[in-house]
Amino acid sequence: MSDKPRTLMVQGTTSDAGKSTLVAGLGRMLLRRGVKVAPFKPQNMALNSAVTPDGGEIGRAQAVQAQACGVETSVHMNPILIKPNSDTGAQIIVQGKPVGNFEATGFHEYKKTAMAAVLDSYAKLQQQYSTILVEGAGSPAEINLREGDIANMGFAEEVDCPVVLVTDIDRGGSFAHLVGTLELLSDTEKARVKGFYINRFRGDIKLLLPGVEWLEKRTGVPVLGVVPYIKAFHLEAEDAINSEQYTADVQITVCVPVFPRISNHTDFDPLRLHPNVNLQYVAPEGIIPPCDLIILPGSKSVRQDLQHLKEQGWDVAIKKHLRYGGKVLGICGGYQMLGQSISDPLGVEGQVGESDGLALLDCTTVLTQAKALRRVSGKLKCNDASVHGYEIHMGVTSNSPDLQAFAQIENAEGLSVDDGICSADDQIRASYIHGLFDSQESLAAILKWAGASNLVSEFDYETLREKELDRLADTLEACTDMAALASIVCIDP
Repeated sequence: MSDKPRTLMVQGTTSDAGKSTLVAGLGRMLLRRGVKVAPFKPQNMALNSAVTPDGGEIGRAQAVQAQACGVETSVHMNPILIKPNSDTGAQIIVQGKPVGNFEATGFHEYKKTAMAAVLDSYAKLQQQYSTILVEGAGSPAEINLREGDIANMGFAEEVDCPVVLVTDIDRGGSFAHLVGTLELLSDTEKARVKGFYINRFRGDIKLLLPGVEWLEKRTGVPVLGVVPYIKAFHLEAEDAINSEQYTADVQITVCVPVFPRISNHTDFDPLRLHPNVNLQYVAPEGIIPPCDLIILPGSKSVRQDLQHLKEQGWDVAIKKHLRYGGKVLGICGGYQMLGQSISDPLGVEGQVGESDGLALLDCTTVLTQAKALRRVSGKLKCNDASVHGYEIHMGVTSNSPDLQAFAQIENAEGLSVDDGICSADDQIRASYIHGLFDSQESLAAILKWAGASNLVSEFDYETLREKELDRLADTLEACTDMAALASIVCIDP
């Protein structure tokens, strides 16, 4: 057996440099070579998450990377997930389950405990997979976060693995980012950096080569690949909202108000990418324009975001939209907001109290300590269209028995249960299911309910995701120095 490392860590010079993308692409490349490979991110901070088969919660990016690697998700792929619920506080998820809310200073003190969970999860993955692709968080050169680090070099040093640094040249300043990052590392950390990736390059590669030669000479670190900018490329975002779309024939306009603590906005990627849908995100302080469908998204701080919605005047705009015959859909936190009230008797999301909802649906919500985490599948009540997705929420919602449920789903015990609610006139629908639009059937059914008449029938988001992962892997195959990469981590060049 080779004595080369079987773990490779990808760190970035900045946030959104391409770490998630590179891990996904390398994972698909290794899968093609028959390698049993898994993604791993010690610590993730994001409000986009996914549910594992055993009812745990991990960052959405690791779920996408697992798909790229051709493996099922596991809580051990992202043992520490930080979900901000204020500017200074967050809910901490450890190995899939919430352990409590921490202020920033409190979590800093918790890092020793967190590192134990990180190393435990890493060891478990090592037992199952021959190669581990590790994604760092932010940048390893954040001086104020170096002490007790579990996300970047602190982890790499602990497990003794090689590191590659990726930078986004489309932003500019990449050479300074790479050289500056190295300069801020300790000697042992610098020695750990075995290669660079320059990401999202546009133009003639010949014009970049003098810079590459200078960089390699200046640092002694090889450039493993210059990844070209991939036009119209889609990979589910770890955090930032992507509003880019490529609409060909607009059949319907959908508006999504953006809350300060919006969660799981990747729900709307199938709408953004659908050729017949004009998806518009309404920014804070923005005005909801005329549209066919308003979707209230999920929220990590539902009562605070409901207050924000009212302060923006969006409640008035939603009611006007309904008077003119428009449709409204609430997902998760948006579902809770549409009801009569949301109460938080235990202070689960902050201050104890109760908030009046929008009173557009006959239901009430009580926030609880227990967190619902499960995958679901079933049928929409309106037309039996297949639907599948996942639930992530802290509340229990009680619906009027006089109103029809949104969907009938199978729960963890295999029993058929109702999900969500529809208004008596069916102008308003609400559900706890994230991923509603991933299924081709449910996507088409909801768009037709909202007013679309002539949809592109072949649009299939799940197939699109697979094609994009293959396109990413093809791109990396073409630009990577495979011999150099194989000299760093044990792979077949």
